[in-house]
Amino acid sequence: MADINLKTHQAQFKNALYLESGRILEPFEIAYETYGRLNDTKDNVIVVCHALSGSHHAAGQYDGDTKSGWWDALIGSGKAIDTDRFFVICTNTIGSCFGTTGPTSQMYPSLDPYRLKFPVVTIKDMVKAQRLLLDRLGISKVHAVIGGSMGGMQALHYAVDFPNLATHIISLATTHATSAWAIAFNKVAAQSILADPNFEGGNYDIDAIRSQGLRGAAIGRMAGHISFLSPESMSVKFGRDYVSTDGLFDLFGKFQVERYLDYNGDNFPKWFDPLTFIYIIKAINIYDISRGHDTLESALQKTRSHLHLFGFKRDLLFLPTEMKAIDLAMNAIGKGEMSHYYLVDSDYGHDSFLVETKKFEGIIADILERK
Repeated sequence: MADINLKTHQAQFKNALYLESGRILEPFEIAYETYGRLNDTKDNVIVVCHALSGSHHAAGQYDGDTKSGWWDALIGSGKAIDTDRFFVICTNTIGSCFGTTGPTSQMYPSLDPYRLKFPVVTIKDMVKAQRLLLDRLGISKVHAVIGGSMGGMQALHYAVDFPNLATHIISLATTHATSAWAIAFNKVAAQSILADPNFEGGNYDIDAIRSQGLRGAAIGRMAGHISFLSPESMSVKFGRDYVSTDGLFDLFGKFQVERYLDYNGDNFPKWFDPLTFIYIIKAINIYDISRGHDTLESALQKTRSHLHLFGFKRDLLFLPTEMKAIDLAMNAIGKGEMSHYYLVDSDYGHDSFLVETKKFEGIIADILERK
């Protein structure tokens, strides 16, 4: 494996982070990883933004690991996001549970975790915190910001909130405002957690959940997995296959798709904190790039980056038409030459941006070649 110069960092901020809600986080921390090397002029930077359950570990492997980072197929030596050329930064978002300040973090000056006292954070807040990190690193301009799903939401916020930062904004499988359809899936997930008596109003034993799981979070994750796939991909992956060791007329016998949902659901709360899950899906639900503006068009007026908008056929969570709407809005305000819409032919569903990178990696590489 080629050396991608993977480094993990922990940045601590003593100054306050003023949130969109009017509340503050003080102090706060950001966990992040870097790949490649920063050049002398600091103009070879690419910011990668992660999705709901992602983390700052986007590429490469830690010592002793067998599993690579979540976008390893796209980031690395000679890959679309080429670490031989670019210095890549991926942060764990505010509100998450992988080293950045979130609901399980210490509520300074107390030694107790925030739990439900943690403030609601937004996608805008996540990007604001990342921008403070870039400032600390002395980076005032980046070649590109790229992300899919919730990561794509962050990328679009960079375009609106920090219009002079990035040359290219690459947003995949996302939307300009979360739809009622997506909010409904998230409602099932949140309510499943809240209704579980072992959630204990957010006062559960964190270590116990990591070892034993939480059934409510497992059920919520099942709903999420259904939205991440498509009917076509489920048919190909599972069909009507039945677990061979289960009796067809056993009431609790399972189809393969049921076993898949059980496996992924049961494991999820053991590595992703249930409180974090609730806070992150809240941020996704209230996401609207035009909040504070009269219209989507007015929100995009300040944009100076080239927008590259990727929709995926059979994505049922964030429809391709939602990405196309951003392109249409850019054209409506006379910025059509700065907007580029790509429709990826995929039957996989929403998670295609993670698992079918070969279908768009060439386009990404071509975009990053542009000045």
